[in-house]
Amino acid sequence: MKKRNFVIMGAIMGVGSFVLSYFGNPANTGVCVSCFMENVSGAIGLHDNVRMQYLRPEILGIVLGAFAWSVYRKDFVTTGGSSPLLRFMVGVLLIIGCSVFIGCPVKMVLRIAAGDVGALVGVVGLIAGIYIGLEFVENGFQLGKPTETPKASGYVIPAFMLFLLILGVMKAPFIGFSEKGGGAMHAPFLLSLGLGLLIGGWAQHTQFCVTGGIARVFLWGPREIMNCPRSTGLLVSLASFFVFALVTSLLTGQFSFGLYGQPSSNESYGWAFLGMLLVGFGSVLIRGCPLRQLVSAGQGDTDAGVTVFGMLVGAAFVQNWGLGGNSSGTPVTAQVAILFGLLLLFIVGMVNRKRGYGIAPEYQLGLD
Repeated sequence: MKKRNFVIMGAIMGVGSFVLSYFGNPANTGVCVSCFMENVSGAIGLHDNVRMQYLRPEILGIVLGAFAWSVYRKDFVTTGGSSPLLRFMVGVLLIIGCSVFIGCPVKMVLRIAAGDVGALVGVVGLIAGIYIGLEFVENGFQLGKPTETPKASGYVIPAFMLFLLILGVMKAPFIGFSEKGGGAMHAPFLLSLGLGLLIGGWAQHTQFCVTGGIARVFLWGPREIMNCPRSTGLLVSLASFFVFALVTSLLTGQFSFGLYGQPSSNESYGWAFLGMLLVGFGSVLIRGCPLRQLVSAGQGDTDAGVTVFGMLVGAAFVQNWGLGGNSSGTPVTAQVAILFGLLLLFIVGMVNRKRGYGIAPEYQLGLD
């Protein structure tokens, strides 16, 4: 694949996200999978926080864009059967970890590009989590090799997102729409949907994944950097994402350098670190960050589809049980959830490890 495709991927993410913030999305939240999943779960009635209810077109668009592009390129292949219930649980934990940090890995990059110094602790936590996850993978961790399944099952998630999109366009009376709070802050519908479709399609084309790009540095060492984009190009996409995001935040007046008083942040740095550690750890075990799960679900991966449903349920848990961080800090319930989640991942990692096995075949897919 030509290197410009990876650069374009980063440009779409970086420019598009800050354009969405400029036109109405919350500050530093042009695109955030975990925040938007909380909005979507509230809109369909999984929680009753009236400030967090909106069928985010970005989420729906990402899945539908990945679906359309994969069908066009004949990449749509329906697979599944690789420990779906465990993936569901990890999907729940990913959203809890993101919510404690107040943002998914994509938003983490946006926060840093907007000058939020405190978000750097999330980078350290994410890298630490990826490293721990890879230690398990390199020592025989496996969830089972997915197999090809009937085509119809691969259509479930795209059809579900299309159904939600229709409900959103029709403004169905049983769908929640916030009139205040974060859920009420959004860019124009068509702009959000269009960017979501673009992100989904191009992420499917380039296999964009925040945790995947970082993980390859651990897997290949200096060769990954020296050979990019001849190897994967994911690092090129990440670098491009940050540079374009930084430039756009500066040009649109959204850049504010500092540690305190940043949007979507608090001073609970230790828990933010652990939250992103949980996200990095879990993402490696299921082969992809939250954004990657949406894209994979769109291209027929039913295991990723189960993870997406887990993320939706996790978003409801966050709101119903107070498991997310807020401007005051990290509630005790969220602290317990993080520690419990890390314990669960360590147990899953130990139980599903084959000693002396090395990297399982399903984790070698896509490696150069």
